[in-house]
Amino acid sequence: MPVLDFLNHLLNFVAPAVFLALVLALGACVLWRKRAHLLPWYLMSAVNLLLGVLVLALGVVLTGHDGRMGTYAVLVLAMGSCQWLMSQGWRG
Repeated sequence: MPVLDFLNHLLNFVAPAVFLALVLALGACVLWRKRAHLLPWYLMSAVNLLLGVLVLALGVVLTGHDGRMGTYAVLVLAMGSCQWLMSQGWRG
C-alpha cells in the first residue's frame, strides 16, 4: 500500500475521534462557561482524542473490523464520560 493511501486510511480511521473530541471540549467550554474545568479546551481535546483512538483501536482488535456501530457507541460513551469528569459534572 502506498504511503499516501495508508495516511488516508489512518486519517479516516481517527476522524470520528477527532471530531468528537473537538465538539465535546469546545461544547463544554461554551455551555458551561461559569464552571471551572480541570484543563483548558485544547488539553481536554487531546485527552479525549487519545481515549477515542484507544477505543477505536480496541474495537478493531476485538471485532476484527473497522466501523462497527458498537465501537462507535462505546466511543461516544467513553469520551462523554471522560469529558464529564474533566468538566467536573458531578458538582452540578
